[in-house]
Amino acid sequence: MFASLLARFGFSSPVPEPNRWVVLDVETTGLDPHRDRLLAIAAIAVEVGPGFTRPSIILGDSYEAVLRQEFASDKDNILVHHIGAGAQKQGRPAVEVLEEFRHWVGDSPLLAFHAPFDHAMINRAYQQLHLPPLSNDWIDIEPLAALSGLKPKARALDDWLSHFGIECAVRHQAAADTLATCELLLCLWSSITREANSLKALKTLAKHGAWIPRT
Repeated sequence: MFASLLARFGFSSPVPEPNRWVVLDVETTGLDPHRDRLLAIAAIAVEVGPGFTRPSIILGDSYEAVLRQEFASDKDNILVHHIGAGAQKQGRPAVEVLEEFRHWVGDSPLLAFHAPFDHAMINRAYQQLHLPPLSNDWIDIEPLAALSGLKPKARALDDWLSHFGIECAVRHQAAADTLATCELLLCLWSSITREANSLKALKTLAKHGAWIPRT
């Protein structure tokens, strides 16, 4: 009733902050988002508490899938991500994975370390199949980490994991990298929320931080 009255007189109710965020990582055939192929997606939900309090990792709310490939990536690439030729060819149909992932993600904001790459790879995969791309908010954790001031010379994810003593079970394996990135987000939370206390502010902070030169 009150919402309809507010709308009638030109007022809108404040949009509630999403409490379910999704941290993700992808594995690909290479580092060129315009040429290389998406091999796998792994994602874990984190629950942000009331008042933008420190998130909790929800391991039971996770996603992982390998997309079927017509031909496997080269041996050097397989040594990086550990998805063998057989696993690539026996993966699930890309349409099935991408639409299932869209449904699982819902409207949750998406976070990743070096998110522009993951964003480009995932949305290119949708476009190649003539499917609408994801319209979710994306936030890059890398500039947020840099703005924290906790390790000025850190650039790579490995640098940050080492700084906080976060162990990654199998580096460059999507599910393990995603869990490690979730743990990194929790370690950074108190620092980054001094500058941002809403999703909108966090997006702005990440965008501004992306333009700051790394020394």
